[in-house]
Amino acid sequence: MDYKLIINKIRDLYNSSSDYFIPLHAPVFCGNEKKYLNDCIDSTFVSSVGKYVDRFEEMIAEYTGSQKAVACVNGTNALHLALLLSGVERNDEVITQSLTFIATANAISYTGAIPVFLDVDKETMGLSPKATESWLSKNAEIKKGSCFNINTGRRIKACVPMHTFGHPVLIAELVEVCEKYKIELIEDAAESLGSFYKGKHTGTFSKVGILSFNGNKTITTGGGGMLLFNDLALAAKAKHLTTQAKVPHQWEFVHDEIGYNYRMPNINAAIGCAQLEKIDLILENKRQIANQYKEFFNNKEGISFFSEPKNARSNYWLNVIVMADKIERDQFLEFSNSNGVMTRPIWKLMHKLPMFENCQTDSMTNSVWFEERVVNIPSSVVL
Repeated sequence: MDYKLIINKIRDLYNSSSDYFIPLHAPVFCGNEKKYLNDCIDSTFVSSVGKYVDRFEEMIAEYTGSQKAVACVNGTNALHLALLLSGVERNDEVITQSLTFIATANAISYTGAIPVFLDVDKETMGLSPKATESWLSKNAEIKKGSCFNINTGRRIKACVPMHTFGHPVLIAELVEVCEKYKIELIEDAAESLGSFYKGKHTGTFSKVGILSFNGNKTITTGGGGMLLFNDLALAAKAKHLTTQAKVPHQWEFVHDEIGYNYRMPNINAAIGCAQLEKIDLILENKRQIANQYKEFFNNKEGISFFSEPKNARSNYWLNVIVMADKIERDQFLEFSNSNGVMTRPIWKLMHKLPMFENCQTDSMTNSVWFEERVVNIPSSVVL
């Protein structure tokens, strides 16, 4: 395919001239951001105490349908805490996908646990329930109510699927697999605010899920994350741990366990409140962009647009095209970036990185296929 046609389509979509650089995903501020920031500054409550933190948590809980949301400084910290709250300990094993952003694997490593990398589904780019079931059936056994790896002797404590680029994994099916094998399910929904599977928001299918509000996400707080809970007691525990495990008191400093300074500042939460007020407008705009891409790439030989899976409504955080092979992928990446249009390949598979190269894996057939072909194209909201 003529790559210039793709570049022209992107420039037409973003109404830009040939000398204008088009980023992959830029934040959009079209609401009360400045108003709430000024209010925050005038109040002097710019750190982790302030009304906007509470409001943002309440708004996210209501939007996602979770019972409680707890704000964190970023999505990686949220995932680290989610693993700890789920009982993951040093030398446990945690199942996840190799096709993911490094934060997923890093958070697992922060606990001292060991990732087990399994394959993804072709229709979701997310952890495959069939691959997970298959690996567990060959490598796991239940002893005294817990799941153990028959080869390593280590406990398999948790499973962390990631909703890749906002496309929901087959999460309901993964819930069934994890329940069968007595494994805690933790949803890495960092990329999928506004995505639903079978009518339910991602991050709410398990006891705890997480979101990210990094600068390039669907909505942003500059940097920030959120834990989603269906268990109010567990949410209260999370709030306690994110605030250095300080026992509430008017003046004394008493801490009853090891805690973490994972609190979101009020000034970031103020931006988040304004952003979330516009979430419906943002998602609708991103869907319109995705539909235009889908129509453009329809029946284009050697290239296809990745659409939302069956039974899902994706936020289309980052739009994906799938090239014919690695050669085509690399040629297009070179052409687009040299012509002022930012594009990126999918991440290098986790099990190929030096710190994870000795981790257990399965065949990785689909993961490798995606790694060689996927390109992200500009996905910013068009005002």
